[in-house]
Amino acid sequence: MAARWRGSCCKRTTELTRDEATALDRRDELAGFRDLFVLPEQVIYLDGNSLGPLPSATTARVTQVLEREWGQSLIRSWTDHGWIDLQFRIGDKIARLIGASQGTTVVADSTSVNLYKLLAAALQSRPGRRVILTEAGNFPTDLYIAQGLAAHLSAGHEVRQVTDIVAALDDTVAVLMLTHVNYRNGAMHDMAALTHAAHAAGALVLWDLSHSAGAVPLQLEADGVDFAVGCGYKYLNGGPGAPAFLYIAKQMQDELCLPLTGWLGHAAPFAFESDYRPAAGVAQAVVGTPPILSLAALEVGIDIALQVPMAALRAKSLALAESFMTLMQPESDFRLLTPREAARRGSQVSFAHPNGYPIMQALIERGVVGDFRAPDVLRFGLAPLYVRFADIWNAVVIVREVMRSGAWKEDRFQQGRKVT
Repeated sequence: MAARWRGSCCKRTTELTRDEATALDRRDELAGFRDLFVLPEQVIYLDGNSLGPLPSATTARVTQVLEREWGQSLIRSWTDHGWIDLQFRIGDKIARLIGASQGTTVVADSTSVNLYKLLAAALQSRPGRRVILTEAGNFPTDLYIAQGLAAHLSAGHEVRQVTDIVAALDDTVAVLMLTHVNYRNGAMHDMAALTHAAHAAGALVLWDLSHSAGAVPLQLEADGVDFAVGCGYKYLNGGPGAPAFLYIAKQMQDELCLPLTGWLGHAAPFAFESDYRPAAGVAQAVVGTPPILSLAALEVGIDIALQVPMAALRAKSLALAESFMTLMQPESDFRLLTPREAARRGSQVSFAHPNGYPIMQALIERGVVGDFRAPDVLRFGLAPLYVRFADIWNAVVIVREVMRSGAWKEDRFQQGRKVT
């Protein structure tokens, strides 16, 4: 089979060969982006869906903020270097990545805190409805935040986890809370269809884009999305613990009552009034002082993402996954969890194996860095900006070596770590 992926993501019927992989990498229009990242020698990094690698320009940018802006300009940098508006400037850049208008997106807090803020506001916007509807198997922290909020409200609110989302939408549902791309298996929801179904039932919709932003095409406004949250440290390459972002649709901004009313969400924060007045628009979702060093690092990753032709990114992502899944087919002990249908998956491939944890530890020692999710899931992130077809081919060769040799059975790979 000829090595092709540009403009076509059909299912492969034969394994990708080493020569085909090399040929695809030579023709890759995204190949130059790999040079924008710091990637260790002899490492095949397939964990960008958990933590993106360091962009090469980040060190210089953060050093500039440290030495020149903080070191020399000191507190004047809030105005002289635009610190006070940085989270809005970056938010507007993220809006371009997620298919949203300017003034709808801001960088603030963590994904969990933003989820809490928007869930609470959504519930208040739908009085008389008490249900946060979500899918069984949603990302645990999303469930925990929703459960904690429901318990705190103590007014009969509940988090309802279901398998048939559309069938569960009724007049008790205040908000449908979903993760666009599932963290375990990489399956992707039809955002437009589910948003429409929720609205037809009178519910609002909140999407978690943590495994989507920077990885798959998004069009929040065209799909009619009410709210969204997402993190900055996965496909956006903002660094460990990078600030998160939130999106509030224009038509929702005036009616919201957010639960955390901090001073920088005030209409006039430097008037130091005793009583709270919400700022206009998405600014009301800001709570406290923005983390400038983290924002500076995040902006470098966002600026890279804005240079990428999304159609090419998506096409390569699908082709990488198809090649990976086909190469892994002979490994019958691994059960593919990720949908084969291109439109139904994000930018990762996941397999289940009863000995998934020690197998992943053995792979990591040999330079293939993915991660493990309990109870038995091996995850491989396929970030097209720096993952090559040759990486996929070589990774599967190492998987086969680990399995044939039984190396994963060594005692040292059985010991659990705090971070998997």
